[in-house]
Amino acid sequence: MHVRKAKHGWAWTLLFSILSVAWVFPVLLVFVNSFKKKAYISRKPFELPLGKMFVGLENYLGGMEQIQFWDAFFNSLFITVCSVAVIILCTSMCAWYISRIQSKFSSWMYDLCLFSMIVPFQMVMFTLSKLANLLHLSSPIGIILVYLGFGAGLSVFMFCGFVRGIPLEIEEAAMIDGCTPIQTYFRVVFPILKPTCITVAILQAMWIWNDYLLPYLVLDIKRWKTIPIAIQYLKGGYGSVDMGAMMAMLVLAVIPIIVFYIACQKYIIEGVVAGAVKG
Repeated sequence: MHVRKAKHGWAWTLLFSILSVAWVFPVLLVFVNSFKKKAYISRKPFELPLGKMFVGLENYLGGMEQIQFWDAFFNSLFITVCSVAVIILCTSMCAWYISRIQSKFSSWMYDLCLFSMIVPFQMVMFTLSKLANLLHLSSPIGIILVYLGFGAGLSVFMFCGFVRGIPLEIEEAAMIDGCTPIQTYFRVVFPILKPTCITVAILQAMWIWNDYLLPYLVLDIKRWKTIPIAIQYLKGGYGSVDMGAMMAMLVLAVIPIIVFYIACQKYIIEGVVAGAVKG
């Protein structure tokens, strides 16, 4: 019986190891080709950058200069950090209200948030871009409100699952000690929400940092470019692409979010499981 379980476990291990290699291989391929001359990327994409193929940091320096990398980097950083902070603050407070106030209005709000998760982006794409233009949201500050709307559904769902597991007696004790509802939230409830806050932050940051379509539709890209948009400007006329610079910029684009994910990955399962079990 034990032998069968061991063989079954080895089979799953082998399967998932193969899948892991399949997922990681394209990233490694981009990294390897970022050090090659442009001519060799298409001719010999799977070979290591040795000898005359190796160009050192030339692709990185050239690509950063072409797309004004640091301007795009700080635009992406500002939008991502501020959007994630606003999403966490607003949706956690919304989830606390929905979980504690039992009314038709709170139930309707929760259902509306869940409904927003299943609406395809293509259905609202044109209306969104038109409305953002009318409300003058075509700036890094304006797009934060747009991301709040799109990120609210999943975040409220996760926070509600966790808040419902917090004993109500803790909040009642704080109220007896003289705390106002706002003080109760920030001093009692919000610190308890830390695991879910980190989980929401990771998921939303990965989405916002890598997002191309929403900034392209909303932002004034002549003034404000995020990294995904800036990288597209490496495409020249008649379909020509500086593949060396593009590979290098793709590597620089994914490094920050990979580092952030690795640093916080242990909180993802903790936050998701906590919300699921306590809900």
